[in-house]
Amino acid sequence: MAEELIQTDTIGPKRNARWIFVGNDGIRAGWSALIFVAIFMALMFAVAIPVFTGMHLRAERGAPQPAYVALIQEIVLAVLLFLATFIMSRIEKRPVTVYGYAGKARFVRFVSGIFWGFIAITALVGALWKSHLLVFDGSPLAGALAWRYAAEWAVAFVFVGFFEESLLRGYLQYTITRGISFWWAAFILSITFGVSHSGNSGESPVGLFAAAAIGLVFCLSLWYTGSLWWAIGFHAAWDWGETYFYGTSDSGMVAQGHLFSEHPTGPLLWTGGATGPEGSLLVVPLIFIIALLMWLWWGRRGVESPFRKRPAAITES
Repeated sequence: MAEELIQTDTIGPKRNARWIFVGNDGIRAGWSALIFVAIFMALMFAVAIPVFTGMHLRAERGAPQPAYVALIQEIVLAVLLFLATFIMSRIEKRPVTVYGYAGKARFVRFVSGIFWGFIAITALVGALWKSHLLVFDGSPLAGALAWRYAAEWAVAFVFVGFFEESLLRGYLQYTITRGISFWWAAFILSITFGVSHSGNSGESPVGLFAAAAIGLVFCLSLWYTGSLWWAIGFHAAWDWGETYFYGTSDSGMVAQGHLFSEHPTGPLLWTGGATGPEGSLLVVPLIFIIALLMWLWWGRRGVESPFRKRPAAITES
């Protein structure tokens, strides 16, 4: 009897300590998220910051962003983020694809996202133009130069889509879902996505709300399709259309080399001003329409998503 008590007292604290860090699905969600953030930040300090510092020294302060700068930045960020995700997949012994890269018809989802992303930004810019809230000033580019910038910004924005969707709706969305459910995770991370835009030059309250709201829409696509591919395509095409094709500001950022030039006219709340079209109040009904169309296309058809299952089942999909 005495030996049993000694064994219980010895083993009990170890089990309790393990319970704090490890649950039925492996490392607990909160610890996993913290480890992921720590790994990504370490990679940022070791690689990204030195590279970006050197690039900024060569760039003119306040000038439109060159395509090659955006391209290098986003490639570096995307690679480091994927590396952090891959490291966590090895630690947790899960396939890296479960963090938003699985699902069926991935290429079709990606291309569909590109199509609808361009349609959506075209609808918003078209509404501003027809309402005389935006005036086009012609095209500063022509011929081979227009095609070159189109290609450079297209590649850059594909990496923007991959990085931004993977950062908050990839590993972290999957992991926090294990701890507090999908939609609580989506709400918290979408608010974080909106707040993260507050440091952008020329950003506005409407633009911050739009960023958070579109983040929830991208979470809705993840919920329905089980992957990030539609959201990555939509995100890339929206930014490309807004920044390069129509030449408007993108959350306050102006690109060097865009197909059309324009300027807003009218009240700031309706034009978006320096924020760009996504700073206009017209973006609010557009976001609701996008969400409604997603529900009509995927929700009413009963499309199965692994995110509707228990967390362990996500790993098995």
